[in-house]
Amino acid sequence: MIVSSPSSSDPFIFIHCIKKKPDGIWEKPSINEGKIIKISLEEIVMILRVLNRQTLNWQSHHIYKDKKTSLSFSWEDEDANILWINIGIYSKMLNLAQTEILRLLLIHLLKEKIVYSTIPKRTSNENKVIKLKQEELCNRNKIEEINEESDCYKNDLFSDIALRGDILKDLSNVDGIILGETEKAILIEFDNKEVWVPKSTINNHYLPRKNLSQKFLINNWFLKKNSLIP
Repeated sequence: MIVSSPSSSDPFIFIHCIKKKPDGIWEKPSINEGKIIKISLEEIVMILRVLNRQTLNWQSHHIYKDKKTSLSFSWEDEDANILWINIGIYSKMLNLAQTEILRLLLIHLLKEKIVYSTIPKRTSNENKVIKLKQEELCNRNKIEEINEESDCYKNDLFSDIALRGDILKDLSNVDGIILGETEKAILIEFDNKEVWVPKSTINNHYLPRKNLSQKFLINNWFLKKNSLIP
């Protein structure tokens, strides 16, 4: 017996029954062998009443293309240790552990389908609008995150300046944009001039993001050597 659910938004599940053929080979659902039956949400509730031992049995029947299929879930006796499932000519016996697994599975599927199959389906245009709003919100959050990180590094820069005021005469605070990075140097664009700057000459924390304008506290001798300051 196979229990399947094609989609969480469908208000039903399928139970597929298979058995061994006379040659000893199992029937194959992939070539439409066996018996498949659609179970509605209401029927799942009634089956769960049996599995929860609120009643000893439940039976119904399905009619499809003028063919009637009987369906029943029944405990073997009042001890409720053996469950019999009968769907048409197919029968399946479940022990206590197997029955509990089936019960938990049906509870999970029922809860999921109550959430997703009972809400109105959105049109394609509504889905596009929601997707655009989600992308807009995501981009806005990214911008806020970058701004927060930038403010954090600016504060670090000012703290560095206050703590090391005695060496400020040998440093300059310049604007730049990171274009690339290696283990020991950073490629920074200064007023349309690209220069590889050794990390050892940078004396403040910086944001390791490309294409973002930020402050760099760099040794004057290096800036003069590369004609970045007079």
